Amino acid sequence: MTDFRPPVADLAYALEHVVGYEQVAELPGFEHADLDMVTEILEEVGGFMAEVVAPTNRAGDLEGARLNPDGTVTTPTGFREAYAAYVEAGWGSVPLPEAYGGGAFPRTIGLAIQELMMEANMAFSLAPLLTQGAIEALLHYGSEEQKQAWLPKMVTGEWAGTMNLTEPHAGSDVGALTTKAVKRPDGTYGITGQKIFITFGDHDLSEQIVHLVLARTPDAPAGTKGISCFIVPKFLTNDDGSLGERNGVHTVGVEHKMGIHGSPTCVLSYEDATGYLIGEENLGMRIMFVMMNSARLSVGTQGLAVAERAYQQSLDYATERVQGRAIGAAQDCAIIDFPDVRRMLMTQKAYIAALRRMMLLNAVHVDISTHHPDAATRARADEIASLLTPICKSFGTDLGNELTSLALQIHGGMGFIEETGAAQHYRDVRIAAIYEGTNGIQAADLVGRKLGVRGGASALEFIASMRELDAELAAAGEEFTSIRSQLASGLDVLEQTTGWMLRTGAADPNSVLSGSSPYLRIWGLVVGGWLLATSALAARGLDDDGIAATQLPLARFYAEQLLPAASALAPAATAGSRDLYALDADALGDVVRRAARV
Repeated sequence: MTDFRPPVADLAYALEHVVGYEQVAELPGFEHADLDMVTEILEEVGGFMAEVVAPTNRAGDLEGARLNPDGTVTTPTGFREAYAAYVEAGWGSVPLPEAYGGGAFPRTIGLAIQELMMEANMAFSLAPLLTQGAIEALLHYGSEEQKQAWLPKMVTGEWAGTMNLTEPHAGSDVGALTTKAVKRPDGTYGITGQKIFITFGDHDLSEQIVHLVLARTPDAPAGTKGISCFIVPKFLTNDDGSLGERNGVHTVGVEHKMGIHGSPTCVLSYEDATGYLIGEENLGMRIMFVMMNSARLSVGTQGLAVAERAYQQSLDYATERVQGRAIGAAQDCAIIDFPDVRRMLMTQKAYIAALRRMMLLNAVHVDISTHHPDAATRARADEIASLLTPICKSFGTDLGNELTSLALQIHGGMGFIEETGAAQHYRDVRIAAIYEGTNGIQAADLVGRKLGVRGGASALEFIASMRELDAELAAAGEEFTSIRSQLASGLDVLEQTTGWMLRTGAADPNSVLSGSSPYLRIWGLVVGGWLLATSALAARGLDDDGIAATQLPLARFYAEQLLPAASALAPAATAGSRDLYALDADALGDVVRRAARV
């Protein structure tokens, strides 16, 4: 397997030249987070992830996490040591509040650190990711007493956190959950029920696990309006903060999964476990969405990260694998000399560059939305971040699937053999399009909630802002002609399909939902093309920068060979729902049976 090479240089280039990080570094409270400091931190993090975390990736896949007869869960070889080193280095605390022991760096830098960790070992990275989500929920809705009791050790990583939504009968329909929360005389609640698919629901990395659990009080309203959120720790705590007796939560199963074997996906049983209400009763979904919105950007970054790791391995294989003769070659040569292999490598590299810039741009707007002193600027940044989040999650993870598949294809038959490790990336990333809201749910969120903000003006203003690059592209010369032309065409398609969605939504929501996934893909393609065009323009004059030298070919390849797919998706986005419902379930089954007989 390929040694992991942290893409810190491209992260630093994107922060400095593409996504407007300088705006974040100028915000109150982030004065210490200038680009020089940030680049130094990312270089250190990259080295740590390459040396300490990346070597655990293969063992995590081969060994997996296991449930022991005594109900404990053991993580794969090297995980405990790597996690202890991660906590000691303090990398998880970098983007968290100083008041609880964090470094008070921007969310943007926290996301860049997450990317590097996910590239090193996606399964390992899920424990800190879930902990950060739980921290953010407590920061927004926890009482001061709860924050003081739980956050300091969660911020350091000494204590881990989880998110408990799903139940056997209630997957994406969270409102159907039945876990009970009965109030006790002392103000605590007794939590009883079963939760499934709980990532790092139990493990041996930290001494304490702080579960955030959705449950329903006896007289709560039906559906999502009647859900509350509770802190349910693995161990109860004593008055002095030390760990006390075991709480009534137990692991009854660890799932056998397609990928991310090193991450224990647990079935948890709550038996009158002691829980502490966060905020007020029936606010659970609002609290959980704080975790989920943060996690959705992080999950989109997982698609990027695993694609990067797979790309590095496929590039090395293509460079080393000698087979056949390319046109004009005098002897057998490496397969990287063949045009179709080059096409696959360039497709990976261009998409990865676009995704990295897209994720960072989203995070920049999150930081501006929370820290800018001007209310109107904060509000607009929040609109953009909200618009980009479902696009980043869905487009990022869809491409994660596609690009790891390309990396496997470059390996040929060896990619299908587990020993090479190429298949692990393909298997690991597959879950990312499913959890934290399936990509279909992301597309529905885009057209059902985000697109209608201010009657559609919010999205249309963002499209207009992307068009502002046209004048600079026109002045940049002949090298940028095709980029300018294809980006203009893509923006036209995006604006036209957006108009159709806005006109159709109220009268025929089924048609809008039917086209929502291809419509989201159009957004991803166009935003990616715009960001790579911006990146190529910024590279002019940076002659001594190795990253800068790659930006024009990448942007041109993307514009000419990837972005045109946006136009092809427009008919699917606007086709309506007629043919999706033309065959009922019986007819669909009959088609299958007829095909089988033939």
